[in-house]
Amino acid sequence: MRVLLVSWEYPPVIEGGLGRHVRKLSEQLVADGVEIHVLTRGGGRLPAEADQHGVIVHRVRVGRGAQFPKDPSAFVRWVDAMNADMHALAAELCDRFDFDLVHSHDWLVAGAAERAARAIQRRWLVTVHATEYGRHQGWVQNHPQSHIHAAERAMVRRADHVIACSQYMRVHVANVFGVRPAKITGIPNGIDPRDLEPVDVDLPALRARYAAPDELLVLLVGRLVYEKGFHLALDALAPVVRRLGGVRFLVAGTGAAEAELKRRARRLGLLEHGAFLGWVGDDILHSLYRVSDLCIVPSIYEPFGLVALEAMASGCLCVVADTGGLREVVPVEGTVGLRFPSRDATALRDVLERVLTGDAERAQLVAEAREHVLRFGWGEVARRTADVYRMLVERAAAPAG
Repeated sequence: MRVLLVSWEYPPVIEGGLGRHVRKLSEQLVADGVEIHVLTRGGGRLPAEADQHGVIVHRVRVGRGAQFPKDPSAFVRWVDAMNADMHALAAELCDRFDFDLVHSHDWLVAGAAERAARAIQRRWLVTVHATEYGRHQGWVQNHPQSHIHAAERAMVRRADHVIACSQYMRVHVANVFGVRPAKITGIPNGIDPRDLEPVDVDLPALRARYAAPDELLVLLVGRLVYEKGFHLALDALAPVVRRLGGVRFLVAGTGAAEAELKRRARRLGLLEHGAFLGWVGDDILHSLYRVSDLCIVPSIYEPFGLVALEAMASGCLCVVADTGGLREVVPVEGTVGLRFPSRDATALRDVLERVLTGDAERAQLVAEAREHVLRFGWGEVARRTADVYRMLVERAAAPAG
């Protein structure tokens, strides 16, 4: 089977978790015997075509396909231009290769992917990693949110089949876009614990930079935006730090809410007890998981919860909001991690006080979590994805009537 997989990011061009997901999925599919061609955008001096660990990666020429504007309205126009570039390259690829299927990820490349699939009369599969409706808690009336929401709705309705990154997202996508649940398959994100091993990082020195030996270190990781709920974590941490003492915190990430979160931390008297690190590379992030005692994932909206999975695989206890895909990552409260009611800073405070003073409980949960994350291996994710591929190809080949 030969598949054209379309994504707006693919390593080393990385904007977030989507690019890493597409890479690991593609490489595992190749290992399982599927021929994968990735159509994506270029950057720097990356070649237009290259074999990356068995995956044939095709990149649109540097220019409109490389950098993008930060202004939301300008970004929407840039996406349209990128799709035009991608469609031109897709047409060339479809002349060179006989693809059995086109598989695209999120709305950003839907235009190019659909045109390619329809031109060669092949099925079009879409993976939805998140929705604009969910990110903004339903407030999608104004531009550019209205434009993105409409693009996602059209994509989901027009695609031949949809993969969602969790069972929660399967229901969410069906309800928000008004499609039959049978059209959507829930397949979780995957994780490879070997990818989380720090390389050439002095872990004791890293921990000593942020916490004394007798202090506990609390970590928050992700995009600093409202739906990730970091403001709730700061509200919960402030009284815990005052009450317990010996608690430090780190915030790793950047985003639109960064300045406001720093102001909030200052008002709460937290800045002398921790630091905002900004963006950190994978080696440092994976090392931070290793040296931290606790990771909080306080999301208001969370399609899956990869940060929680990474932290657990690294031996860091997780406290997560009881919402969205996090319920599947931490399926039962108190077995592999701890949960608190989403949006409830007081409940989070109580959980933090309990677990930060319970060394035995933390150790037991960490041990159980290391076993639990093995269920999210890329082999299983790729196998289930390939099953969807075969189903769509067989359905296309079946005689009408």
